[in-house]
Amino acid sequence: MQRLTVLYDAQCSLCVHLRHWLLRQRQLVPLELVPAASEEARRRFPALDHESTLREITVIGDRGQVYRSTAAWIVCLWALAEYRPRAHWLSTPAGQPFAKVTVLAAAKYREITAAPCEGGRELPVAPG
Repeated sequence: MQRLTVLYDAQCSLCVHLRHWLLRQRQLVPLELVPAASEEARRRFPALDHESTLREITVIGDRGQVYRSTAAWIVCLWALAEYRPRAHWLSTPAGQPFAKVTVLAAAKYREITAAPCEGGRELPVAPG
């Protein structure tokens, strides 16, 4: 694998935070971070269900592999020098429950920190 494209919700504060975190890490496989459902994402991946990419992280490999949810997080970690061993462990039967719980916790955090808006898309709640 030569490159991974990570589609993230640019309107989600957690997703944007994780985007910045990924970009600060030393990458063994280059990560391109593209806003989900953007014109760029639609141009690059016309056959993809772009509405679903707003609901869960989606990663596309350079050969067309599509990773979603837990698998997407694991492949992102696999691309990072410091986290590749952890990604290998998370993909084992022993590690998979931890990966699932982490993704579920992130989804719950996103759910409680975002307000629904038109079209079912969620936007971050302004601090108040």
